[in-house]
Amino acid sequence: MLEIPEARIVAQQLKETLQGKTISNAVAASSPHGFAWYFGDPAVYGDMLEGKTITGAEAYGCRPEIWAEDMRISFADGARIRYYETADKIPMKHQLLLEFEEGGFICCTVQMYAAILAFPDGANDDNFYYMVGKEKPSPLADEFDAAYFASLLTDETKKLSAKAFLATEQRIPGLGNGVLQDILWTAKIHPKRKMATLSDSEFETMFNTVKSLLSKMTELGGRDTEKDIFGKPGGYVTVMSKKNDGAPCPVCGTPIRRFAYLGGNVYVCEGCQGSGK
Repeated sequence: MLEIPEARIVAQQLKETLQGKTISNAVAASSPHGFAWYFGDPAVYGDMLEGKTITGAEAYGCRPEIWAEDMRISFADGARIRYYETADKIPMKHQLLLEFEEGGFICCTVQMYAAILAFPDGANDDNFYYMVGKEKPSPLADEFDAAYFASLLTDETKKLSAKAFLATEQRIPGLGNGVLQDILWTAKIHPKRKMATLSDSEFETMFNTVKSLLSKMTELGGRDTEKDIFGKPGGYVTVMSKKNDGAPCPVCGTPIRRFAYLGGNVYVCEGCQGSGK
């Protein structure tokens, strides 16, 4: 799933690869998918996008977005975005395909579920999930500082677990269950630990880890569990992920344990992170 590091990398690659190219053909929903969400009717994506020149790209939270003159193409969640030089490499089934006059293709397929939204600039501003990613500061930005992070901790959020605090309710758009795992392991905080039980130094460690680890993941091209637009895995080697379920913790040797919590699997080293009580 796209999260902060991958969205930033994908947006950078889209800008570098596509800027100045003109869309000659656009096809959406050629392979229907029950968990692919579009802006309006995907049948008119061709009319909206064909003839538009790519003018840039940006990332908002977990959403990379292509700018095509007055149009925006926004992706989220399990949108797999790939660039192909030639048509023979394109998957038979896809949910969005863009062809460019100058050559090359962007193909988007769905992993579990995804948003693939093409709309005139400003037309999606009533979408809470889209706008919160644009309006709230990213942990990769200077505006996301210790004072801002502290403002997220209220009487209500102190009742939440560490996972719920960091990765629910769009408090930090783009910080999801994926990047959460290594953040909490590095900070030595169990995902079930209540925020009210954290000391001032533990809360500071959580903030510093959010900032530093997301920056490191981005600098290394994303996590090794995800791929960029060229199909290359990220260079950040995850410790707490499905790749290491049951393996010994590289710090203390305790077996990494997986369990379901708050709508997704979490990976925990109880030697480093405690029991969560």
